[in-house]
Amino acid sequence: MLYREYDPDVLKKLQKAEIEILKDFDALCDKYSIDYFVCGGTALGGVRHEGFIPWDDDIDIGMTRDDYERFLEVAETEYGNRYGIVNADTNSDFPVILTKWYRTGTVFKNEEMQKLGLDIGIAIDVFCFDNVADDTKALRKQAISAWTWGKLMVLRQVGAPTIYVAGWKAKLTLLVSGLAHGVLKTLHIPTGLFYKRALKAAMRYRKVHTKRVAYLFDPTPYTSVINKEDIFPTVKRKFEDIQLRFPCHVEKYLERRYGKDYMELPPEDQRHNHAPEELDFGEVFADL
Repeated sequence: MLYREYDPDVLKKLQKAEIEILKDFDALCDKYSIDYFVCGGTALGGVRHEGFIPWDDDIDIGMTRDDYERFLEVAETEYGNRYGIVNADTNSDFPVILTKWYRTGTVFKNEEMQKLGLDIGIAIDVFCFDNVADDTKALRKQAISAWTWGKLMVLRQVGAPTIYVAGWKAKLTLLVSGLAHGVLKTLHIPTGLFYKRALKAAMRYRKVHTKRVAYLFDPTPYTSVINKEDIFPTVKRKFEDIQLRFPCHVEKYLERRYGKDYMELPPEDQRHNHAPEELDFGEVFADL
């Protein structure tokens, strides 16, 4: 399900909880000189609303590979008693290539997480942006390889993944996804095999100086390709009542990802969120 109505008070409380997590995240990155930039719906909300998109319920953070690995290293030691990390390295059942940094003592589980037995709390999502080829054909080869292995990784674990199409395309996509999931599960192909091959493709140009970086595992290929000169140096901008780091030319990123009319609100049937089946604010966020 792409969109589910929240009780307005619950959604507001969830957004406040995520802001508290962001404060700790930003402080951690400042302490260890780790650069990051808001991306996806968080970047869009920051520019269009100076905060959350009104119906949004998650936080999207981007990092380049070196900063991403440094963050994973220090986060576990610095905030290990308050926060947990889950990704495909920490849990082989985790079906997507990103990291969730979640507040311990809380619960945030969608249907997929429930089925996979994943214990995750209220979190921010951290995406790794890797160097990608400057040549268009080489980029296409790299991106399709990474994206395909990444989608096989998802389908090994999830029979009905979240999709961003409707009508007959949605029915066909879900049918094919269900069949692929059944075959991969029956063959007992380990999820880690797909994960390793996806990472190998994504990191193909790690030791090469390139002009662009990308997160290559979006639902639709090529939506998160961005020039480094449009990211760095990152700049602090208002997001709700705090300051977060944005790409220096965030408008170029948003136009590429969402189109030239990104400042206009989409129709209601094109809005989406990630409303969970289980949500518990715990004692830590009880009084927000």
